[in-house]
Amino acid sequence: MVERQVMLARAAKMRREPTEAEKRLWRYLSGAKLSGLKFRRQATIGVRIVDFFCPSKGLIVEIDGMTHDRESDVAMDGRMMAQYGYATIRVTNDDVIRNMDGVLRQIEIMAHGLQDRWPHPSPSPEGEGL
Repeated sequence: MVERQVMLARAAKMRREPTEAEKRLWRYLSGAKLSGLKFRRQATIGVRIVDFFCPSKGLIVEIDGMTHDRESDVAMDGRMMAQYGYATIRVTNDDVIRNMDGVLRQIEIMAHGLQDRWPHPSPSPEGEGL
């Protein structure tokens, strides 16, 4: 089993050396620019590093390159759902480079179809926040 510190170091290195597709997509996902959703880049979940993660929706966004194996990716996505309840959307490098609007629409549609994992507190009857 890979130690947590090793995983965090790998994720930090990946954040410093993103692919072109990751750079492009991050421009749209950073700073809650996409429908107010906050994403983390190269997030570590258990023993897996994911490209982007929206904690409030439990949504993982993965950009697949030419070396990805569809069967193992589907298995990993299933484990993320079973273990953590996190849904995964996969796009390709080519999707990001050639069809960013379509990619962003897919992410928004999937995110808005998911329940908020952390409900927003409502003000108390006296007008004070919780």
